[in-house]
Amino acid sequence: MSLEIKVPAVGESITEVTLAQWLKQDGDYVEMDENIAELESDKATFELPAEKAGILKIIAQEGDTLEIGAVVCTIEDGDAPAGGADKKEEAPAAKEETTAPAKEETENSDSYAAGTASPAAAKILREKGIDPSTIKGTGKDGRITKEDAEKAQAKPATPKAESKPDTGSAASTPVAAAGSRNERREKMTSLRKTIAKRLVSVKNETAMLTTFNEVNMQPIMDLRAKYKDAFKEKHGVGLGFMSFFTKAVTMALKEWPAVNARIEENEIVYSDFADISIAVSAPKGLVVPVIRNAESMSLYQIEKEVINLATKARDNKLTIEEMTGGTFTITNGGVFGSMMSTPIINAPQSAILGMHNIVQRPVAENGQVVIRPMMYIALSYDHRTIDGRESVSFLVRVKQLLEDPARLLLEV
Repeated sequence: MSLEIKVPAVGESITEVTLAQWLKQDGDYVEMDENIAELESDKATFELPAEKAGILKIIAQEGDTLEIGAVVCTIEDGDAPAGGADKKEEAPAAKEETTAPAKEETENSDSYAAGTASPAAAKILREKGIDPSTIKGTGKDGRITKEDAEKAQAKPATPKAESKPDTGSAASTPVAAAGSRNERREKMTSLRKTIAKRLVSVKNETAMLTTFNEVNMQPIMDLRAKYKDAFKEKHGVGLGFMSFFTKAVTMALKEWPAVNARIEENEIVYSDFADISIAVSAPKGLVVPVIRNAESMSLYQIEKEVINLATKARDNKLTIEEMTGGTFTITNGGVFGSMMSTPIINAPQSAILGMHNIVQRPVAENGQVVIRPMMYIALSYDHRTIDGRESVSFLVRVKQLLEDPARLLLEV
């Protein structure tokens, strides 16, 4: 008896997913609860487990877009092979050699020059930009195995025989370019399509404006240098810049609540809490997990939550709930070397703070030119909700708190 494995419901707003990759091959024996595939929604990647033990029969292919409830595969009744996978594959091959005529065997070998690839092999060939029909598989019945795909190399295009151009068309003859000019195409993932759609939507549907300021990071750097060892010994986490920025933002949001608001239809919704979204670069794209009620957290609690969410993001383990909501976003382009940028608002929020790299620059202090570690900060905001006075005042308050970090502890 076979069991259909269907796409599970993963969230109220999610109606379809993309089959990112198969973790098992067609015909493999799988154990109950063993992960057999990775599915990707517009918000997260999650694994699909086998609901019974048996033989996997693949129906959907990698890259397919599937609706919730669609059949992905079936699992047929069957026992685990006693002699291992290699023995299972060798037995049918030996049987075919004794029953199939030599002529038919030759024909089959030729007919599989176009090759059918296993899911794993097909993925590798797509990444290399190689047509499976150009590969002769070494697997059963000419099937292209993962090893075949890994060894395969793209064949250079065969140059056409030169023909002597007419005198009048010499100017239009293309000049041959030296070096490789390969191209490859990849289908956009659900996550990337959603990111693209939302970013364009924000640019088109909000009155976005960006204001800038700069922060002298010397006080925070001195504080970290003095207490980082004791802080890590007591709390088990390092003292980073993100906790200071998060704490400063939550305090400034209390004073300028419009920056923490959002528009819903014809109403402005003000939140008396600060759920801070942290932009994290994950393997499959930018994700924005949320630190809930950050306004009530201490520096070490914020640091622990940042590490927890960032680790989950890089391992593709974030849940839908951990990325849902958020009232304000902080993004740090400085880790990649960005000096200045205009970050795009994370809808439906009304503002986002951009951090940048720290650079030693000459600045004037008390009539003297001194060298200080300076960081540009940028606040992009929706002018429909936030006026210039509020946006500039908010950013100045964040600057004030960061340049005098004692205020963060005394809340003054």
